[in-house]
Amino acid sequence: MYLVDTNVWLERLLDQSRSEDVSRFLEQTPTDRLFVTDFALHSIGVVLRRLDRFEAFGRFVQDVFIEGAVGLTRLGPEDMQRLVAAAERFNLDFDDAYQYLAAEKHNLAIVSFDGDFDRTKLGRRTPLQLLEA
Repeated sequence: MYLVDTNVWLERLLDQSRSEDVSRFLEQTPTDRLFVTDFALHSIGVVLRRLDRFEAFGRFVQDVFIEGAVGLTRLGPEDMQRLVAAAERFNLDFDDAYQYLAAEKHNLAIVSFDGDFDRTKLGRRTPLQLLEA
C-alpha cells in the first residue's frame, strides 16, 4: 500500500520529465493500493490554480477518487504533536512531516521524488524504483 506524495501527482498532471514513469506506475498499481492525504489533495488544487490549470484539478478528482478507488487519508488534531515531533526529529517541512506521519500512522510506503524522506525511518521509493522491483 502506497502513500503517493504531491510531487508525484503533479509530475503527471503537469507532464514533467518523469511523467511517463508516473503514468506507468499508476497504470500498473491497482488504485485500491494507493492513498493520498487531504493535505496533498489541497496542495495539488493550490498549485494547479496558481498555474491557471484549475480545470485539471476537477479531472484529477474525478479520475482518482470518483472513478478510481484511491483512498483519501488525513491526520486529526490529536496527531499534531506527533507531526511536530517528526518534523523536528527528521528536519522536515510541515508538508513532508504531514505526509510522513500519515504514512507511518496508516502503515503505507511513501512514493515521492522528495529526498527529504530519505532522512526518515520510512524512507521513500520513486515510481521508477517500484516499477523495477
